[in-house]
Amino acid sequence: MSETSLPHHRFDDCLWIRCANRGSFINSPTLKSLTESYLETGGTCVVVDLEVCPGVDSTFMGTLAALARKLQAVGGKALVASPTQRARAAMENLGLDMLMEIDPPHPFWENDVQARREQLQEVDAQAGETETAPLGDTERTRHVLEAHQTLRSMNEKNNETFGYVCETLQEGLDRKEDK
Repeated sequence: MSETSLPHHRFDDCLWIRCANRGSFINSPTLKSLTESYLETGGTCVVVDLEVCPGVDSTFMGTLAALARKLQAVGGKALVASPTQRARAAMENLGLDMLMEIDPPHPFWENDVQARREQLQEVDAQAGETETAPLGDTERTRHVLEAHQTLRSMNEKNNETFGYVCETLQEGLDRKEDK
């Protein structure tokens, strides 16, 4: 499995995405692509399974936040299943728990979580992974900037934390586009 792949499966009640590597700027474009395709088909519930994910970076979290907002706009929801303590703390620190349910106490999948995860392995092993093409430098910078702008817009603390990052990324994009 490559760093960009995210095993997933469309169940009747949700799109289930499992992050088996670190949730980062490397696989967050795949997360975005999978969820946008799902939303285009009328899907309204996305579960991101972080049981074996060792950590999440700010780009991945910004992508999750944007996903949650898009789902809320259509009456849907984003949920996080089985996050590690480290991932949960990082998401709560940035306020993602205000946009999505992180490890809900009695989730709809509690009686069949293993069966769902086994289907993900089948999708990944048998059908191949739907992955985004590797992003070029400009597209990657734009993606990272969008993720951080989403985080920045969530609250004043994030605005202060990510303000300089967004300004620096925007300056870099402007220089690339001026060439």
